[in-house]
Amino acid sequence: MEIVIDTSAIMAVITDEPDRPAIINVTRGVTLRAPNSVHWEIGNAFSAMFKRGRITKAKALKAIALYQRIPIAFADVKLEEAIEIAAHHNVYAYDAYLLVCAQRFGSPLLSLDVPLTGIAKTMGLNIINL
Repeated sequence: MEIVIDTSAIMAVITDEPDRPAIINVTRGVTLRAPNSVHWEIGNAFSAMFKRGRITKAKALKAIALYQRIPIAFADVKLEEAIEIAAHHNVYAYDAYLLVCAQRFGSPLLSLDVPLTGIAKTMGLNIINL
């Protein structure tokens, strides 16, 4: 089985958030896939945490080391398809990349982002509920 995983789920695991055990449980033994953009979103998430004073550089670097151990198959997505979805659903391109990825590979989406999973449902995509 293959699951498309987004930044929110990855961050929950690597920063030890409450959903961590459930995410690890549902992803154990499956292939994880994500659009290439997720890699950069991880960095952006940490920079936002720095700005809010929610994490130290040392803790961020430790979390990034954990992230780098997660086997994720990164995939290119067609920008045109993402822009179509972004325009139609009024979402950021980064969310559209995830939706295109899930659609392209026919894989369920694992996300803690409720609006994103709602759009995925309206598109007929499968989502992983925790």
